[in-house]
Amino acid sequence: MEQTELLKPETLDELIKCLHDIFDSDYINVEEVQGVMESYESKPQEWMKYAKFDQYRYTRNLVDEGNGKFNLMILCWGEGHGSSIHDHTDSHCFMKLLQGQLKETLFEWPDCQSHGDMVQRSQRTLQENQVAYINDSLGLHRVENVSHTESAVSLHLYSPPFQACQTFDQRTGHRNTVKMTFWSKYGERIPFGTTASQENN
Repeated sequence: MEQTELLKPETLDELIKCLHDIFDSDYINVEEVQGVMESYESKPQEWMKYAKFDQYRYTRNLVDEGNGKFNLMILCWGEGHGSSIHDHTDSHCFMKLLQGQLKETLFEWPDCQSHGDMVQRSQRTLQENQVAYINDSLGLHRVENVSHTESAVSLHLYSPPFQACQTFDQRTGHRNTVKMTFWSKYGERIPFGTTASQENN
């Protein structure tokens, strides 16, 4: 099937429509998804209704379920908030900065025989409108808002969607399985008590 030329999405709704068109196919072109997400310029008035912050930790807020092919969500990071080191359950993970800065640290998968510090591979700071990509073949990562004065907001796409991932202790490589939850869906808060864990991004 011939690849159709995608127009630059001017709004978040247009971006969501473009993503639905791309994921209508069983073949996913990572560069195409990354390019479309990069071409959308962040407009806070469009995504603010999904941006729900929590005082104590970052939040995962569902924006679109992508016809079962992907989940699109907005993650909100207060000052100093960060994720655990984690995998992506054999899914594609795209992360676009909508506001602020986030530090991404990449790690090697821990060796089953070793019990020491996990090996750090690289580190970078993502700026507004940049898009990062990771999958399990590229390693594990941790994402942090290291600012003490500014919050950060990021747009994440996972394909296929997943309900659990593994988190890792940096000092030992020990892993735990963590269930995924949402802080809100479509701009509406999920009732308290259903959001115990949300360790991936």
